[in-house]
Amino acid sequence: MKKSTNPARPWAGRLIAVSFILLAAFGQAYGHCDSEDGPIIPLIRESLDNGDVTPLLKWIAPEDEAEIKNLFARVRTVRSESDETRAIADRLFIETFIRLHRASEGAPYTGIKEAGNIEPIYIKLDKALETGNVGALADEIAGSVRENIVRRYERAVELSQHKDQSVEAGREYVKAYVDYMHFVEGLHGYLSGRGHDGHSSAEQVHGH
Repeated sequence: MKKSTNPARPWAGRLIAVSFILLAAFGQAYGHCDSEDGPIIPLIRESLDNGDVTPLLKWIAPEDEAEIKNLFARVRTVRSESDETRAIADRLFIETFIRLHRASEGAPYTGIKEAGNIEPIYIKLDKALETGNVGALADEIAGSVRENIVRRYERAVELSQHKDQSVEAGREYVKAYVDYMHFVEGLHGYLSGRGHDGHSSAEQVHGH
C-alpha cells in the first residue's frame, strides 16, 4: 500500500472526518459498519468459517471481548448441526457483534443493512485508505465545507437586513443565525480537538 506523505495536507485526516459532521447536519448520517458489504460483517463471516475470532476483536471495546469470545465459541459449536441452525447462529452472532460495536461508538443499533446501501462518502473514505491517497477526497470535503459555510453566512446576512420589520422576519433571521453558528461551531469544535467521535461530534454542539 502506498502512503501519502504530502506535508501540505496536515489537516487532511480531520477534513475527511468533517464529512461525518456534514452528513449529520443534513440528516443523512448512515453508518456502514452495520451493512452486509461494510468492513465488519464480511470479516465476521470469514472468522466464523475459519474459527479465528482474533481479527474481530479490534472492532469492539475491551470490556466486550469476553462476551464475544464466549458467544463465538458457542456459535461455532452449534452451526455444524444444520444449514438452518448455522444461519440462525450466524445471524445472532453478527447482530450481537454489531450492536456492541456501535454501542462502543455511542451509536444506536438499528439492525443489519442489506448490501448496496452504503452512503457514497463511506466508500470514498475506505477507498482512500486502500489506495493510500487522500488528497483528492480532502479537497472535495474542504470545498463542500467552504460552500456550506458561505451559503449559511449569506442567508443570515440577507435576512439580517429585514430582521426588525416584523416578528416573523425576526424569527426567520434567528433561525438562519442559529443554523450558521451551530454549523460552523460544530466544525470548529471538531477541528480544534473538542470532538473526536465521528458518530457523535455533531450532537455535542451547544450554545445558541
